[in-house]
Amino acid sequence: MNEEEYVIVTKELKKIYKQGKVLAVDGLNLKIRRGEIYALIGANGSGKTTTINILSGALYPTEGKVFVLGYEIPKYRKIVSRFIGVAPQEYALYSDLTVTENIAFFANLYSLEKKVFEERLEHLLDILELEEKRDVLVKRLSGGMKRRVSIACALIHSPKIAFFDEATVGVDPVLRKFF
Repeated sequence: MNEEEYVIVTKELKKIYKQGKVLAVDGLNLKIRRGEIYALIGANGSGKTTTINILSGALYPTEGKVFVLGYEIPKYRKIVSRFIGVAPQEYALYSDLTVTENIAFFANLYSLEKKVFEERLEHLLDILELEEKRDVLVKRLSGGMKRRVSIACALIHSPKIAFFDEATVGVDPVLRKFF
């Protein structure tokens, strides 16, 4: 197999916290192909979030090699960040902004043109069933609706790779079908 057909490759990935006392990820080897849907499944504390944080460039590995879209992480994390979307386990939303304002904030981080933003916004509001909530402050939304907004923020720039940490937590059957 050609390495270029893989969008994510890890080689002996390791992450140790607390001065060597907590081993969060130990020798993880992954090869994920373009177009694959891949899930990290494990108990609480098994290193899923740590792995996502390393793959997205938010956290440095202790040992091993990581390549995302052919770029070594963390060395090229700024380049890779333009091509990935992340919906973290904890909501990274502004509670005093509306649904649309939150999504627009993330679109601005990726310098989306207004017309492109508006088209993608309408599409995401439709498929995530958020049309009626577009002008509602995030602090007034249920947990499931906040999760939908978080996903919209992660997808607004049409990333090549999307990471959903705890993807189905707080997700109703309609959104599970979307996944």
